[in-house]
Amino acid sequence: MNILKKKTKQFLSNYEMFNYASLNFAQVLIYFLLSSYLLYFYTDVAKIPVAVAGVILLIARGFDAIDAPIWGALIDITHSKYGRSRPYFLWVAFPFAISAVMMFWNPGLPYKTKIIWCAVTYILTGVLYTGINTPLTSILPTLSPNPGERLKANSWRLVGSQLGGFIINAACLPLVGLLGKGNDTVGFRIFILIVAVIFLIITLHAFTVVKERVPVSVKKVPINKSVKAIKGNWPWVIIVISNLFYWMAYTNRNSTLVYYFTYNFGNKNLVSIFNSLASLQLFMILLIPWLNKRFTKTQIWIAGFSIAIVGQLIVFAAGTSIPLALTGWIIGNMGSGVAVTMPFSMLSQAVDFGEWKTGIHSSGILTALGSSFCIKMGSGIAGFIPSMILAHFGYVANKAQTARSLFGIKFSFIWVSIALFACAMIPVFFYGKYEKMESKIASDLKQRHEAQKESEGE
Repeated sequence: MNILKKKTKQFLSNYEMFNYASLNFAQVLIYFLLSSYLLYFYTDVAKIPVAVAGVILLIARGFDAIDAPIWGALIDITHSKYGRSRPYFLWVAFPFAISAVMMFWNPGLPYKTKIIWCAVTYILTGVLYTGINTPLTSILPTLSPNPGERLKANSWRLVGSQLGGFIINAACLPLVGLLGKGNDTVGFRIFILIVAVIFLIITLHAFTVVKERVPVSVKKVPINKSVKAIKGNWPWVIIVISNLFYWMAYTNRNSTLVYYFTYNFGNKNLVSIFNSLASLQLFMILLIPWLNKRFTKTQIWIAGFSIAIVGQLIVFAAGTSIPLALTGWIIGNMGSGVAVTMPFSMLSQAVDFGEWKTGIHSSGILTALGSSFCIKMGSGIAGFIPSMILAHFGYVANKAQTARSLFGIKFSFIWVSIALFACAMIPVFFYGKYEKMESKIASDLKQRHEAQKESEGE
């Protein structure tokens, strides 16, 4: 028997944390551009009718029902010198960057051909985004066996996300105008090229630093066994339902913000200001490890959704008062920042629950469906919902809006967002009983892994 066993590293260095966060930073440079500005790009730059743009976003979501479990299953059967999740940062980076550039290129094509171009490039970018985003979450259980360390790493990751979002939201419209010199098509082309290059440099460097260190079975997990890890995994079900509604709420709110301030407030410049200040939520994200010492994850998660709803109500009460609307916007984003942080770290606990219950470690498919699938499906549905609302109320791009269309913009921005945040909060009330089991699950899995090492060393 081999009694000299290498002890798994429990804690990550700040440099490792930084590079894990930078992976998310790089990805959201493109994702935030997509989620916050793609509908606007389609309607006001590419000149596609709002209803057609919404249908494109909805159709693309059908592919998410297929590509998310496929990417997850691919991770579960991957066995390379880089590990299971990590190699996808290298393999998918270049295709994803290229497809994103194509998506915002707006070539001079005939009307019907342009619609096909937009649909194909959006679907392709979405599929590749799943391929590079899924390992960002599936790698988390292999970074450290310590739940507290995973929560800390996830908080760093979300800080990276907020910084990326801050840069895009602050820079996008001003730089598009500056670089294009009044031609938004040219401005978006140059801007997306810059973003794609930055994404590649950061991702490829972080790939060399972030390592998988928690041992998992070298045996490939076939998809039929991966799916078994879902059976009876109620904490995972709760996370998926809540996360799906969260991304619907988040994308609906952010994608209609540009319409709300451009037309209802009559000041397009407010979009960059409000979106930039949304990144103040990173201060709440940094507080989560501290809050978790005093409150349960379930309590923190519910509080996040509640604050997000209160913020939207303040924006509604503000009317045309910019200071009060800004106050509500910041408060709402503080809450949504907390709400989005929790599922990513808790998915690693759901992976542990699945392994504890079924004996199958299936981080790939569980995190693919719990993370990337929810992000993309929620974003697509939320892109479709406001597009249909705007079309119903008579929105016409680049024109003075009627009172009816202004009401439609406000209804979508305020009340649809509130309803979706409320739907996301409801399942969380049932999570507490599973959170209480985390210590026992971690202890039982540790004993299993040690026994497995001993048997393999004989």
